[in-house]
Amino acid sequence: MARKQRTEEEDATIDMTPMLDIVFIMLIFFIVTTSFIKEAGIEVNKPQSDQASRQKAANIFIAITEGGDVWMDKRQIDVERVRANLERLLAEQPTDVVVVQADMESNHGVVVEVMDQIKAAGIDRISIAAKEN
Repeated sequence: MARKQRTEEEDATIDMTPMLDIVFIMLIFFIVTTSFIKEAGIEVNKPQSDQASRQKAANIFIAITEGGDVWMDKRQIDVERVRANLERLLAEQPTDVVVVQADMESNHGVVVEVMDQIKAAGIDRISIAAKEN
């Protein structure tokens, strides 16, 4: 009977499967636990306040410009579409707070309309952004 001769190269292999399994599990963990912030997409000139306080980080921001344009999720929308867009964002990532970033020269009526749309979408906590002195 002939015996099979082993070479040195066959004995020196390392099985990479367990390490790849761990890497994929960690990747899935980080993807699931990551929270994404839905920024408004435009910078506004916020009013200053002596009593402004820092709140916990919110995930959804709505900006209102000086001309009354409403920005949400990096695109301009109509005031009537705030509720529908907010419900879509809430389905992706539920939150209990929405931050309204209104320009200090914006129309008060537009801000109130946006706040009404936020309330209609089921959010009771609305924060108004301001600069700290």
